[in-house]
Amino acid sequence: MARIDVIMPQMGESIAEGTLSKWLKKLGDEVKRDEPIFEISTDKVDAEIPAPSAGVLAEIIVHEGTTVPVNAVVARIETDKGALLAPIAAAPAAAPAAAPAAPASVTTAVVSPPPVVAPAVPSVPARPPATAGSFEERIRTKSSPLVRRMAADAGVDISALSGSGIAGRVTKQDLVVYLESGTPSAAAPSMPGGLPSSTSIPIGQGHEPTFRAWSGDVVEPMSKLRRLTADHMRQAKQVAAHVTSFFEIDLTRIARIRANTRLAFEAETGQKLTYLPFIIRAVIENLRRHPVLNATVSGTDVILRKRINIGIAVALEPTGLIVPVLKDADGLNLTGITRGTNDLALRARSKKLSPVDVQDATFTITNPGVFGSLMGTPIIPLGTTAILCLGAIEKRPKVIAGPDGEDTIAIRTCAYFSISFDHRVVDGADADRFMADLKKTLESVAG
Repeated sequence: MARIDVIMPQMGESIAEGTLSKWLKKLGDEVKRDEPIFEISTDKVDAEIPAPSAGVLAEIIVHEGTTVPVNAVVARIETDKGALLAPIAAAPAAAPAAAPAAPASVTTAVVSPPPVVAPAVPSVPARPPATAGSFEERIRTKSSPLVRRMAADAGVDISALSGSGIAGRVTKQDLVVYLESGTPSAAAPSMPGGLPSSTSIPIGQGHEPTFRAWSGDVVEPMSKLRRLTADHMRQAKQVAAHVTSFFEIDLTRIARIRANTRLAFEAETGQKLTYLPFIIRAVIENLRRHPVLNATVSGTDVILRKRINIGIAVALEPTGLIVPVLKDADGLNLTGITRGTNDLALRARSKKLSPVDVQDATFTITNPGVFGSLMGTPIIPLGTTAILCLGAIEKRPKVIAGPDGEDTIAIRTCAYFSISFDHRVVDGADADRFMADLKKTLESVAG
């Protein structure tokens, strides 16, 4: 028999594990090369993973909801046609049986549940050093760069702590708990082989407040994507010094250009033309003038990025958010930007994004205005210094100067733009100059 290993892919530069959220094929199903066979979830991407080879799904080793290290074998595909008639092997006995899947519908009618008390952080002794070169040591010492830097600044030896990540990997929350109390957080319960169970990533590592459900309340467990997004947002909020500035921008010229060219553009390219590509193009032009808005903070250094990679927030149904990245956007014209953004949004909503598609943003744009929101104060994504928020684009009465200098009231197409920036390295004047230049670019565009 010729069996091909199916592995857990690397989900990001500093990510050591991934969660298998759903199998798309059953044991014994025939699969084609590059056909999606399972889904994975992280705080950045909810993606379908393709089969590395054609054949039959002969073994399922990792069950739904289980978190395993990257490159761990999750299944095997039988490629030998002569062996296809042989009985399909069941999952190894050592692997635990999959727990019954939670129903898609929410739990209802919670009647008089007992009060829930937030668990106290137990006192856990410092972990003895793992054997040099062991799997556990390699994973634990591969904490994120942020955690390693925080530990170095505080004079803490990460290898001596008992972390709650896989194989004892120390997370940022573990380090915060240790620095605040001098006591490491409790290590997560493990499955055989040292792998954590699917419940090994509680939000806040036991520091979230808990509340009692009342009679008739509906209790909805957070999805994996929601739990990881929550943790990512909290980290981003804790790391950056958030400040938000607001500008009203007149998009009447853009609206006129779009109206005059939309039909021809869509006929020529097959792409829907929205306001977003015009805004992205103006953002790119002004990021070159204001590089501190296209940067990242690394300890006491500021890295000014030469590449301009625009993250574009996409809302997912029924709930969730993902930020695919338009890479090297400064090398694209209006048509290229339109094709790229439309493609990313389509693949995001159909779960066709790869991990590479959601990495390395240098600046982010979010557009709640499509839902009618007038303005917002978004959270700055980790690894960047700013995020632009687009409010609803609508017609408003405005006072403008007439040809003879007299004031007159006119109907103009306007929107509120806001920028959240990291005040550690971006001063208010820096952000406001960027926004003033962006306003001037959009209001004076020729067409």
